[in-house]
Amino acid sequence: MKKYFRISILALFLVLAGCALGRNTGKSNTDQTQLEARQYQTREYETKDAKMVLKAMLNVLQDDGFMIQNANVELGLLSAYKDMNVESAGDKFWSTVWLGKNARWKKNSRIDCTANVSEFGKNTRVRVTFQEKILDNKGEVAKLELINDPSFYQAFFTKVSKGLFIQTEGL
Repeated sequence: MKKYFRISILALFLVLAGCALGRNTGKSNTDQTQLEARQYQTREYETKDAKMVLKAMLNVLQDDGFMIQNANVELGLLSAYKDMNVESAGDKFWSTVWLGKNARWKKNSRIDCTANVSEFGKNTRVRVTFQEKILDNKGEVAKLELINDPSFYQAFFTKVSKGLFIQTEGL
């Protein structure tokens, strides 16, 4: 009887651990074509001043808490990152309960941004990508994926448009 009870408890723990590890959010990168991704990652602005667009992007990223790593005006390249603590007391507690000293849970998240700004005829074209890396409590990568939510990019480009308006109006 005790053996049956122990096996039942072990099976329950395995099922619960499997449910916790199997979460997947968003559309997979393999589900969309390169063209589909480029459509929402790219925006054109009605100005030939690529430097002004790059500066507006710098301001937007800094306003959103990003740290600028590199910015090259001549090449129109920009890279930035934002670190966040994503540790959940519940995840930490339950991981420790189930796995003891071998427990792992999400601890930190880093969002990396890379942008390419270039003149395109009478306009300026911007292509930006965001990637999220989640680290566990041991500092190892738990998850790494491109952010492929079109509404995320739409919100970013809306902020850049507002930033350009503020810059051109001298506000």
